[in-house]
Amino acid sequence: MNLSEINLSSLDVNNIGSWPVPIRSLVIFVIFSLVVGAGYYYLINDLQIELSKAQAEEVGLRTEFEGIQSRVRNLDAYKEQLADMKQTFGALLRQLPGSTEVPELLVDISQTGLAAGLEFQLFEPQGETPKDFYAEMPIKIKVVGSYHEFGEFISGVSALPRIVTLHDIKIANGPVEQEKAPNPDRLIMDITARTYRYVDQDEEAKNAAAKADAKNSTGKSAKK
Repeated sequence: MNLSEINLSSLDVNNIGSWPVPIRSLVIFVIFSLVVGAGYYYLINDLQIELSKAQAEEVGLRTEFEGIQSRVRNLDAYKEQLADMKQTFGALLRQLPGSTEVPELLVDISQTGLAAGLEFQLFEPQGETPKDFYAEMPIKIKVVGSYHEFGEFISGVSALPRIVTLHDIKIANGPVEQEKAPNPDRLIMDITARTYRYVDQDEEAKNAAAKADAKNSTGKSAKK
């Protein structure tokens, strides 16, 4: 029987078994194709998702491997840089005076000011402030002089072999002598110089212990 000779309107959908063989075969083929197509689509879709994840993971692993490979390749260069950093750090530490050298450094600062022609009205070292591996000591300074002398003093301090930093610089009109006109060249400069002292490991440990004891004492007092 030819498909063109079949009257489709005469087919009973409730009795598929009575349909002609070509029609039944066609329906079965269509249903089978849809089932296989749907299964193939979902299977391929899941595989594509897994493939995408695997590809992304591969890219990440490749990047990580290249980074490790680069670090291994440059290991000798890193070792040289570390050695240079240690040498530089050691040189900086040598610029920090030890406890026995601080008085000499204070003398150097005051002598630098006197050599510049300044008149000291105040030179007052303050108490030390412990930091990590060093201690900071500010010095309150008040001097009388000219701009040129101030510049010479600051330049001289910066040229000292030890680290000294200058802060909070204030310049005002100088003192006026009685019955004399103000001298525009005589000025007053207030400045804070900060020196730094190296703290060795033993002293650093003692400072840390003292801080811990003070903190514990404060906590106990607060509880009472």
